[in-house]
Amino acid sequence: MPSTLFDLSHKVALVSGAAQGMGRAISLALAEAGADLLLVDRNLAGAQCTADEVAALGRRAIADPTDISDPTQVRALFARLDREFGRLDFLANVAGESIMAAPETISLEEVEQVWRNLVLGRFCACQEAGRRMLAAGGGSILNIGSIASLTALGRGHIAYSMAMGAVVQMTRELSTEWSSGGVRVNAILPAQVMNPGLAQRIAESPPLEQQFLSGIPAGRFGHPDDIRGLAVLLASDASRWITGAIIPMDGGNLAMNAGGSPRRPQ
Repeated sequence: MPSTLFDLSHKVALVSGAAQGMGRAISLALAEAGADLLLVDRNLAGAQCTADEVAALGRRAIADPTDISDPTQVRALFARLDREFGRLDFLANVAGESIMAAPETISLEEVEQVWRNLVLGRFCACQEAGRRMLAAGGGSILNIGSIASLTALGRGHIAYSMAMGAVVQMTRELSTEWSSGGVRVNAILPAQVMNPGLAQRIAESPPLEQQFLSGIPAGRFGHPDDIRGLAVLLASDASRWITGAIIPMDGGNLAMNAGGSPRRPQ
């Protein structure tokens, strides 16, 4: 008999950043495991394409263009969730843009914008989800952080790294506050995952490719699909005693000292 540990049948998930990259990969993995989805992205056309792929898997999906950095829109999003699905079992906070600039030149307005994108909007989504999950007696929340949550990247990442550090501590605090109510909160910290933004950065500055790869012992960039198994695990009963976990998805980056050198095949 097939295991039901990873079965998400009759579950409802909300995924932000669902139009592409890791958000799309998470959405499709959850649908394959049986979940219905509310797919959120300012790129509504992209979210609808993901919704169409979910529908082709036999699951229900609704696309929504909410700007996750705006609490008013986030609250309206959860009101729509209540109307359309009437429950929430899993929240994946993936969406959020940053601004690259040197610490001495970035404006406070830009820092605030990044904070709203990556911290305030995500906390609002966690709060709305947490209220519903606590009332229902359980649920799971996934926050996407970054290796920049724990280590410094330089190269103009000051606003991003500060925000991602807050995402990790938010995850720890919420897991501590809500665990007794059956609500689990975990974070995944990716290293460089190949997406259109990273591809553009490397095209503009080719030496970055080797610089990034030199810090990844596995010898390759991440792919959005690398997150699929972790997402299903954290959404499912298979992880029912996992909360407050900060999980690297980085090809060994954090395990290797910054001055270390990965062994390469001869």
